[in-house]
Amino acid sequence: MSQLALAAHIRSETGKGAARRLRRNNQIPAIFYGPGADPVMLRIEYSHLLDLEKAGKGENAILDLKIQTDQGETTKKVMVKELTVDPLKNTFVHADFYEISNDRKITLPIPVHLLNTPIGVQEEGGILQQIRREVTITCFPEKLIEFLEIDIANLNVGDTVRIGDLELPEGIQILEEPNLTVAVVNIKGSALADLEAEEEAEEELEEAVEGEETEGSGEEAAEASKETE
Repeated sequence: MSQLALAAHIRSETGKGAARRLRRNNQIPAIFYGPGADPVMLRIEYSHLLDLEKAGKGENAILDLKIQTDQGETTKKVMVKELTVDPLKNTFVHADFYEISNDRKITLPIPVHLLNTPIGVQEEGGILQQIRREVTITCFPEKLIEFLEIDIANLNVGDTVRIGDLELPEGIQILEEPNLTVAVVNIKGSALADLEAEEEAEEELEEAVEGEETEGSGEEAAEASKETE
């Protein structure tokens, strides 16, 4: 995975008023944190985040965060943990950067891309349903992939791809249960198929909510920071 660099500056002012002033000056408030690291309040040039977005890097991207201080520049390897967007203006309002280490595994969701059209759809009139559009993986940073591709060309009607069927790159482990469905080719108009798909989607949502409820104390600090901004 390609790696970029992003410049950041220490900020001393906090609170909603200070955050508004930053945004008026085309900057946004941000925070750096991680295991064993005290949270550091930062400010980022808005244009630099746009450059990150144009490069196809958003949340979960790994980059070198170059923090400018009075004593000089400090470089931290980080993952973009969260980019908060104003839902009305569709603009960035806050960024979270989580420190990572080459000798410590990271856990994050990545998209699942389906390749080709199944035989069961082309020749048998089936309906392809993708139940899971992302999976949660764990790996060392050097092994991180941006997405997982699955070739489904040979699927017939009634065939299912489950987590346990996936061929993973070396060093990648999926945390979901092996029997959970990723994609299935169903009979067109099957009420049972629609019900199964709905139940799978609900189960995925419940798992995601449970995962959010168990986030670490560093992320709680990040949330506390944003609440004041």
